[in-house]
Amino acid sequence: MKPPSKFVSWLVPLAFALYILINRLYFADLYHFLRDYSASVVAYFVTYLLVGLPLFVTVIVLFRRQFFDAIGMPRSLIKAFGMALLFTLPMFVGYAIVFDFNRELSWQQIMLGAVFAGFFEELYFRAFFFGLLFRYTRLGFIPAVLLGAIIFGSLHLYQSSDIAEVVGIFMMTFMGAGFFAWLYAEWKFNLWFICLLHTLMNLSWMLFEAGDNALGGVWSNVFRIMTIAVAIIVTLRIQKNARAKPAVNRNNLWIRKKIN
Repeated sequence: MKPPSKFVSWLVPLAFALYILINRLYFADLYHFLRDYSASVVAYFVTYLLVGLPLFVTVIVLFRRQFFDAIGMPRSLIKAFGMALLFTLPMFVGYAIVFDFNRELSWQQIMLGAVFAGFFEELYFRAFFFGLLFRYTRLGFIPAVLLGAIIFGSLHLYQSSDIAEVVGIFMMTFMGAGFFAWLYAEWKFNLWFICLLHTLMNLSWMLFEAGDNALGGVWSNVFRIMTIAVAIIVTLRIQKNARAKPAVNRNNLWIRKKIN
């Protein structure tokens, strides 16, 4: 049984605001406390989980036994990995040709910068914030994705102090948030797919020293844009062949007339 739309509409943003507050105020302290009793990677993972408790509790309250379905976890993992790898081939191949391999990269950096970043950002921002609002309320795609995208973009501004670069980083991550939200919806809310895609994109960036921050340089963005283009084209082609109706369409851009 689905929860009332109005209940989801106010409880999800409230829980997300609480998550952002806890993340900002206590993430570092929690990590350093746990670091005294465990390895760095384990401490980071547990900290990510702990600061996200308001979100997990909210999903349990709203959906109970449908917890995993509500955040897109029961979907196919194998297919998700295959498609994510296919979409990121332009970045891996292109970066391998243009950039030097990062020989100083450690497995801990990969776990934190690629795996954890890809998984938790998609879980919290796409599956929880965007996904619950778009799937279970009357909010359309644009309002459902807009606030989360602004927050997502803002959280990456620490990567530079130069005004022009800050604007570039914000716009890049803002558009990236919209891109991942669209893919999440079109791939039937498959959390594994967008997590793996995000992780592999981050991994290619780190393996070949594509850039010091999310903005990157010319060649960094050429191959990133190619990956995005491949993802969009293949997604639309699959939908056309299956004669499937797009999850995001003109009837639900702003307001959903009907909740599925």
